[in-house]
Amino acid sequence: MASPSSTDTPPPGRASIPARTLRTDRWWLPPLLTTLGLATFVVYATVRSFMRSDYWDAENHYLTPFYSPCLSDSCVAGSSHFGTPIGELPGFIPLAFLSLPFLLGFRLTCYYYRKAYYRSIWMAPPACGVGEPHERYTGETRLPLILQNVHRYFFYAALVITIINTYDAILAFGGENGFGIGLGNVVLLVNVVLLWCYTLSCHSCRHVTGGRLKHFSRNPVRYWTWTQVSRLNTRHMQFAWLTLGTLVLTDLYVWLVSSGAIADLRFIN
Repeated sequence: MASPSSTDTPPPGRASIPARTLRTDRWWLPPLLTTLGLATFVVYATVRSFMRSDYWDAENHYLTPFYSPCLSDSCVAGSSHFGTPIGELPGFIPLAFLSLPFLLGFRLTCYYYRKAYYRSIWMAPPACGVGEPHERYTGETRLPLILQNVHRYFFYAALVITIINTYDAILAFGGENGFGIGLGNVVLLVNVVLLWCYTLSCHSCRHVTGGRLKHFSRNPVRYWTWTQVSRLNTRHMQFAWLTLGTLVLTDLYVWLVSSGAIADLRFIN
């Protein structure tokens, strides 16, 4: 039998699918929903980050995570939990400009989000049995995708920011009238717990806790920690989506309360 010509040989690492798709189901629906979900969050978060209003409820000490930490003189009184070492910021710079790039970098380089937007936006691959629009595949070995390898460093930054968000949620239990608990406290607390679940379920966290260990028996504490992180890691996708939702819900609730559109439902004080 004659050997196939070079034109019939698929590029290394690519599936040979001459047809546009071999699927008969609505394979395009999951990528479409993923794109719409990510786009909705990006648009909402971008708009809110530049609004510079209704992000701090002085009475109950609610601070939206989209503006934390607020370190500029442009921040409203009381919202700067760590002082204002930065002067006035022009309107085209978000007040939380120090944290937002790191959070964005952490999410964009996250292993789950890579899978999500590679399939839904970059279409590599869009689904099993579906032809790809790209002729070549270089993985994450060249620019710009090689930058995905800095994910572990974004993890450390996200860990610090999650600690700050936790501090904000704790401070919110003491408003102008002293200690109290309202619906806003519950919203902030649930958001923080899920943020911890998402951050600690990260693949980089799993590597930090148990990576390079050759003998688990000699490191029982690290082994136990690694097993707990591994359990969370199996839910990393769910936490990724849940935290997008809770971030929007938390910001929206603080927005409505601080603007006076609704009153905070108080349980204690």
